[in-house]
Amino acid sequence: MKIVVCLLLVTAALAAQPKRPVEEFATKGGLLKITPIRHASLMIEGGGQVIHVDPAQGNYEGLPPADLILITHAHGDHLDPMIVAKLRKPGTLILGPEVILKAVPEAAVIPNGAARDFGKWRIEAVPAYNIQRMRSPGQPYHPRGEGNGYVLSYGGSRFYVAGDTEGTPEMAALKNIDVAFIPMNLPYTMSPEEAAEAVRAFKPKAVYPYHCRGTDLAAFAKALAGSGVEVRIRDWYY
Repeated sequence: MKIVVCLLLVTAALAAQPKRPVEEFATKGGLLKITPIRHASLMIEGGGQVIHVDPAQGNYEGLPPADLILITHAHGDHLDPMIVAKLRKPGTLILGPEVILKAVPEAAVIPNGAARDFGKWRIEAVPAYNIQRMRSPGQPYHPRGEGNGYVLSYGGSRFYVAGDTEGTPEMAALKNIDVAFIPMNLPYTMSPEEAAEAVRAFKPKAVYPYHCRGTDLAAFAKALAGSGVEVRIRDWYY
């Protein structure tokens, strides 16, 4: 009877876990997997290491702990200290801009423009900020210097997670991006059309809209028609 009860509990626990989409990419270093979790949170696996990006929202039950945690900025939809603590294990490295230290004092700072190696990975911090979207006159929702996007290089491939940003000169200057995750939600980042214009500037091979609650993703795809960039729309709010 006890065995039956245990089996039922295990079955119920597995059924309760969300059916997360998993994206797979072949690289020269082997298979890389990216799992959208929710909103701006995702997990990357490659080279025997697990990277959690912006652990803040979604169900983390059943997911492996992090070898590396990357945080783009300190807003609550990108950083939940309780989830960070849950994903940590001995030796976990946490990287982010200086502004996150109030919430995660044990983190190591990686400022705009800096780069760092981590195992088989190369991590580059790209400035993420608003140019025209303002909370009030002269006060952007995301001031320059407070937020990072990240380019992660692995096995000869380059993956760009933009964070909360508009189409900046630094984004436009990116080269050889295979896969990009681009935000679009007003008033904080970009409209679908603005996001498409930003993507056309650096032309990744494929782009995933994320951080996109309430956004017309069909408009984003339409604006990129004929660009040569593959638009991959996934459900970040399952």
